[in-house]
Amino acid sequence: MTSLAALLVLGVATATLPACASGDPTPASQAGWSAPTVAPSASAAGVAPATPGASGSPVASASPKPAPPAGKVLAAGNPNGNATVPAAARAVDTSKPTRTIGTGTPASCTSAAVVKAVAAGGVITFNCGPAPVTIKMTATAKVRNANGPKVVLDGGGRVTLSGQGQRRILYMNTCDEAQGWTTSHCQNQDHPQLTVQNLTFADGNSTGNLAEGGGGGAIFVRGGQFKVVNSRFVRNRCDRSGPDLGGAAIRVLSQYENRPVYVVGSTFGGSAGQGGSCSNGGALSSIGVSWVVLNSVLSHNEAIGSGANPAKSGSPGGGSGGAIYCDGNEFTVRVAGTVIENNKANEGGGAIFFVSNNRTGTMTIEKSTLRRNPSGKFETQGFPGIFFLGARNPTVTGSKLS
Repeated sequence: MTSLAALLVLGVATATLPACASGDPTPASQAGWSAPTVAPSASAAGVAPATPGASGSPVASASPKPAPPAGKVLAAGNPNGNATVPAAARAVDTSKPTRTIGTGTPASCTSAAVVKAVAAGGVITFNCGPAPVTIKMTATAKVRNANGPKVVLDGGGRVTLSGQGQRRILYMNTCDEAQGWTTSHCQNQDHPQLTVQNLTFADGNSTGNLAEGGGGGAIFVRGGQFKVVNSRFVRNRCDRSGPDLGGAAIRVLSQYENRPVYVVGSTFGGSAGQGGSCSNGGALSSIGVSWVVLNSVLSHNEAIGSGANPAKSGSPGGGSGGAIYCDGNEFTVRVAGTVIENNKANEGGGAIFFVSNNRTGTMTIEKSTLRRNPSGKFETQGFPGIFFLGARNPTVTGSKLS
């Protein structure tokens, strides 16, 4: 599903974007949500059984009320963002979890427990003690397509899942026979419905894992529905080259009825040395998928491939979309209340690369700031940091692009 966009760039592009100063304040840290504490209970691999009477079908609701802080709590997103968050994009109520990872101590929160809980599905919380904990993943947690239908992973603001620079952290694929086929149309089914919230994903790495086109250093999703709320992604990686491979943090394909992936109040990178790095899409990447990014921060991410898409003769391809890389036909991107800054791309779109092959796709940017996102070779004139081919120029309201 490669694009012909790169063949046209010389006629529509400008030179590399210079750094531009801005008086807008850099987003400050913001305390994240804390999930309610769950009473520990014994279980194999540190996975506690369901709370008596709890349902495996959570209802989307307003964000859970914060619990009193105990130890450092996750800070994510743009605290100055004021975009309205629709009900479908809000945190899932996890006050009655289906299962809990851990029995009250850091030692009980293991990679094996995470893998087991994700495979079982339902609403999953953590009970690792009051202090922040990093769980070193020794295997990728994989969603089983028959379980759920909702799969919610809520870290309570104190849990980091680390790929240790060696592996992808979380995987869902409705068309992967190894995870079970549940319909005859795996590319367009409404389940599983995966939510990650109040979590940090660190040091994921999908390099060399090229199934379904590769990418998705921290999270890979194909099919069903997916959203991210109040989460942080740092130092994630995927392959360094490839014309249509991307998503150091997240790669998404084939969402149900082209419903958007919601990314709300989340941070990708956030400071120097913390960003993601991949051939394309240093944070997010997709083909034929719509996105709504609200009140978030994407900074210090890199698209490090070279040769664009399709790959120029003698090059491996890639290098577009420092923060976001979107390709395909009919899809939309909406960015609101969000800061995208200090990302860079070796080829095009230091902030965002957007190519709708059939020119039906649209993009809107609302109440957001895009600044200091250098494009190495091409971008769309008048839209610093953006390379765009779609139905019409991006709609920009109440925003600053520099």
